[in-house]
Amino acid sequence: MPGPTPALPPYQRIAAQIQGQIERGELRPGDRIPSVRDIVRDEGVSVATATRVAAVLRAEGYAETIQGIGTVARMPSKITTGPDRLQLQRTTGSGFRPGERVEIVSAEVVSANAEVADALGVEEGTSVVQRRRRYLDEEGVIALSTSWLPGELGEAAPELTSTGPLPKMTFGLIEDRTGRRAVKRRDVVSLLPVPEEVAPLLDLEAGTLALTMANTYWDQYGQVTEYARDFMGPDRELAADYDLE
Repeated sequence: MPGPTPALPPYQRIAAQIQGQIERGELRPGDRIPSVRDIVRDEGVSVATATRVAAVLRAEGYAETIQGIGTVARMPSKITTGPDRLQLQRTTGSGFRPGERVEIVSAEVVSANAEVADALGVEEGTSVVQRRRRYLDEEGVIALSTSWLPGELGEAAPELTSTGPLPKMTFGLIEDRTGRRAVKRRDVVSLLPVPEEVAPLLDLEAGTLALTMANTYWDQYGQVTEYARDFMGPDRELAADYDLE
């Protein structure tokens, strides 16, 4: 039988606490993170331990040291994928990390191409809802995300074909209108050439190889509710955290 899960070393525990404050927006990019003296006083640890906290945050991309100012908070330049946004929406009420924003590029009914038809389980040429969004932060384009939904969902939720913001994102809107809740997903990561129609939105040349993630979502009845493909912006990482318990 496995033994008890060992506790994190103090410096990792404290770094995780500060990281959580940054993720929740309690510490904004540019805010000073607790100093070594603050950590020693508040956490009752040694100077050596407190010093390692900032090193961990810098290594994870959550802090940077600026000459003349000190060590300040920052958000790492990693991708926030559709699955991340779904989890953020359900836990915080917002699908965005601090400093992120979205531009709704288009929202319309289109004919499903072969890729989309196969993913949604419909005939090629079937009318489906297509929503295209560009996510940005202070460093530029995070990702260009295009999602496709079965046509009947557009009938149940006409807002899906509007370029106005969706307060609960597509996931929450569909659940509210139809009771269909996203309960399963599949992620496929690949390198693909950037299509001409989205290249300008990514600040990339058409045909440039870019990191992509395709997501398929199923509801509690085993029916596909959404298929999406994200093209990642330049110099972005694709990262995920998982609990292994």
